[in-house]
Amino acid sequence: MSVSAFDITPLDLQGAARVQQPRFADGRGSFAVLANHDLFASLGMQTAFLQQNISVSREAGTVRGLHYQAPPAAQAKLVNVVAGRIFDVLVDARPHSSSFGRHCAVTLEAGTSAGVFVPRGFLHGFMTLEPDTTVLYTVDNPYAPALDFSIMWNDPDLGINWPVAPSKVTLSGKDSAAAPWTSVGDTFAADAASTGQETRS
Repeated sequence: MSVSAFDITPLDLQGAARVQQPRFADGRGSFAVLANHDLFASLGMQTAFLQQNISVSREAGTVRGLHYQAPPAAQAKLVNVVAGRIFDVLVDARPHSSSFGRHCAVTLEAGTSAGVFVPRGFLHGFMTLEPDTTVLYTVDNPYAPALDFSIMWNDPDLGINWPVAPSKVTLSGKDSAAAPWTSVGDTFAADAASTGQETRS
């Protein structure tokens, strides 16, 4: 398999990317490659993945997020949908980034071999658009409960245009009690400097 089979498309937020992953089909079914260390590293993408997680959401309109882990447990993620479809949201929380405070959204669905790369220093969350949706997260730091935080999914300062009305959304207790966007502050200021990320021009 050639790494050229990947199609990496930068998103509007600095360092984030949509990853079209190579998929090979025959009479038996299909085979897909989710990540390639050499290719990702050549593009400056964190690739020392250490843990994989799967979430299953029964209802459409389930929101998980917006989540982040603070340094030194900050996580980069590669997000893929195994079953169903999601509205996937990234928010740049790096104070020195040219896209600080901005968000972007990508629709991901099973069977398309497409994922999203979320750099360290981002908030991440998604809304399910179909019942029984399964999402795979590949992350470069393990879960650290003491450094795990949730930000309001519909914080007005972020202005995210979610596709399902708030009255029809399903949230966990943790996400229902999430903090405002302003609470993130300069959490990722030192982390951005230590990982060599670009600063505002």
